[in-house]
Amino acid sequence: MDREERARARGPGLTFFPALLTLGAATLLLPVLGTSRQDLPRLRLPYKDLLLSNSCVPFLGSSDGLDFQTMLLDEERGRLLLGARDHIFLLGLIDLNKNFKKIHWPAAKERVELCKLAGKDANMECANFIRVLQPYNRTHLYVCGTGAFHPTCGYIDLGLHKEEVTFKLDTHNLESGRLKCPFDPQQAFASVMTDEYLYSGTASDFLGKDTAFTRSLGPTHDHDHHYIRTDISEHYWLNGAKFIGTFPIPDTYNPDDDKIYFFFRELSQEGSTSDKTILSRVGRVCKNDGGGQRSLINKWTTFLKARLTCSIPGSEGADTHFDELQDIYLLPTRDERNPVVYGVFTTTSSVFKGSAVCVYSMADIRAVFNGPYAHKESAEHRWVQYDGRIPYPRPGTCPSKTYDPLIKSTRDFPDDVISFIRRHPLMYKAVYPAAGRPTFKRINVDYRLTQIVVDHVAAEDGQYDVMFLGTDVGTVLKVVSISKEQWGMEEVVLEELQVFKHSSIILTMELSLKQQQLYVGSRDGLVQLSLHRCDTYGKACADCCLARDPYCAWDGSACSRYAPTSKRRARRQDVKYGDPLTQCWDAEDGISHETADEKVIFGIEFNSTFLECVPKSQQASMKWFVQRTGEERCELKPDERVIKTEFGLLIRSLQRRDSGVYFCQAQEHSFVHTVARLTLNVIESQQMESSRRAEREEGATKDLLAESRLRYKDYIQILSSPSFSLDQYCEQMWHREKRRQRPKGGPKWKHMQELKKKRNRRHPRDPRAVLGAVAT
Repeated sequence: MDREERARARGPGLTFFPALLTLGAATLLLPVLGTSRQDLPRLRLPYKDLLLSNSCVPFLGSSDGLDFQTMLLDEERGRLLLGARDHIFLLGLIDLNKNFKKIHWPAAKERVELCKLAGKDANMECANFIRVLQPYNRTHLYVCGTGAFHPTCGYIDLGLHKEEVTFKLDTHNLESGRLKCPFDPQQAFASVMTDEYLYSGTASDFLGKDTAFTRSLGPTHDHDHHYIRTDISEHYWLNGAKFIGTFPIPDTYNPDDDKIYFFFRELSQEGSTSDKTILSRVGRVCKNDGGGQRSLINKWTTFLKARLTCSIPGSEGADTHFDELQDIYLLPTRDERNPVVYGVFTTTSSVFKGSAVCVYSMADIRAVFNGPYAHKESAEHRWVQYDGRIPYPRPGTCPSKTYDPLIKSTRDFPDDVISFIRRHPLMYKAVYPAAGRPTFKRINVDYRLTQIVVDHVAAEDGQYDVMFLGTDVGTVLKVVSISKEQWGMEEVVLEELQVFKHSSIILTMELSLKQQQLYVGSRDGLVQLSLHRCDTYGKACADCCLARDPYCAWDGSACSRYAPTSKRRARRQDVKYGDPLTQCWDAEDGISHETADEKVIFGIEFNSTFLECVPKSQQASMKWFVQRTGEERCELKPDERVIKTEFGLLIRSLQRRDSGVYFCQAQEHSFVHTVARLTLNVIESQQMESSRRAEREEGATKDLLAESRLRYKDYIQILSSPSFSLDQYCEQMWHREKRRQRPKGGPKWKHMQELKKKRNRRHPRDPRAVLGAVAT
């Protein structure tokens, strides 16, 4: 069944499955989606190791609770604008901590007090959290903050020249930020500035119940395109929307067709049931929308939305859905009209937890918007496909003189077009991933994906999209999706990087292609992260090829950054298969690989010992071999006494026959190499006991010798000092012996006795009471 037929069978973009069926599908899929060794990140770097690699630089201006969730990247001028709690920072892209500037912009004191009286948190909510940082023109930024639940906006002067940055907030021309900036600093929000117009998706009230997508500001000379928003009289338009991303994308070469696409999730109710489900959406409006003439005045007249589906196909239509959109990234292509759309989704179920990345094409999205509309008779009915007459021009079409000279603006739309768009903003069909399923997924792990950026990388054997995924525990996953001829797509997790010292949800990420850096923001800090760490993979050709990192290649002497324009002939790289045998000519002889770690280990008979062996790659499978004296090398099979662990081999109750040479071999794909060569010598228990007895005797002899030396000193003191008598010497010896024999804790015991005496003096006991107690 193709995608169109599946969509028709399921119904409109609002179709749900019963909770029991969804849970059953999830349960059926759990064994299949379990974490295997190949799902593990090949390289895991904790925070300390990441700092030692010199590829991660924390921003020294970071502080707990600053809430770094708004960034604006300016590649042209080499700077990063950072919005935080009560502060705006201007940082350099090369070095975050070099000559950075900041503006202190707190909320008004009276607003902070009113916020506290409303029951809001003084630290997490009643402050000015910067949520809007948009370039207004070449000299100014437009900035908005929550203002302790009183949104406020203003302009920052950056100056004309790059060398002389002004960076000053115009506090005399502040304006209301309502419908431009959220009230709540934790609320999902999206905005974009284009042609001096600000497009925002946010809540319009203090409680956050009424959500809207709006357009504001604009050139002062343009009086036709004033403030405009979504309609609130029809619940079909938006219902508790949480906006994720907003982007200007041209549809054709005609500028009149330019549109604003926005991505969000919202509540949806199907039929007469009271249950509401969260669904992800893609919406769009025309940039030249000026509202209606008699109806929908100052409201969008081209607003349309469609469901964005991210699911794993199951048997008999029981798909596993990831319904909550968390982040959107648009990967540019040579055609500006067709960027690749990457979305991060999570599940809504509290039982089946997971995250997924789905990839969409703009062609599929446009095809849905050009398809059938959904129709609903009333709130108690279900959405069905609209089969009636569609008015002209087609609802959702942008007005253009090229198409119809009589329709120059949306105010020229006929009344039936306005009435139709008001009741039919939803498309019947849903948008499905280009591959028909998620490109990457994470099931049954202790974290969820929150952010995504993507880099298109040219490698020796092709072009690859490398995803950097932020999580809610402060880690970044580096993932590449590789297409195979027979097996479809292969997901390879190259790295898992702990970019923050403490677990903290990643709120925002920006990618600088020019600097080859990733900037990651959380509630408590900001870090600058290099896109590649080629030298951490190893010092040999095989290590570099096994890494399968499109950024890295073996240049003949080291694993270094791959450059497509490089003229070196010795570049070795195999992202598709990761096979060193085809790339490294001396891999079979083991010359190109690092020398195995060799150690000599001693163990005592009947005791336990541990042979450590940790490969660099978590995706490698380990095998142990042993070669005993006079025997051939053979594979070691684990049993009750010999236990194979993730970090090595545990041998309990050592026997004499356990002596020998142990080889720890790692196999990754078809390449096998020895990681460690450990020589184990087992010491007999009788030999160890004899050695201990000899040590004890030697220790007693040393004590006697030391005592005789001490007494010799005393004899010399008696002879050299006539006033020092033999009686005094004996008394001194007696005191020394008493001190040596005194039990530990003597002073403490004496102190307790003194306290007891004082207590008895303070409360003397009645002799008659004592006699009475004895008589009883």
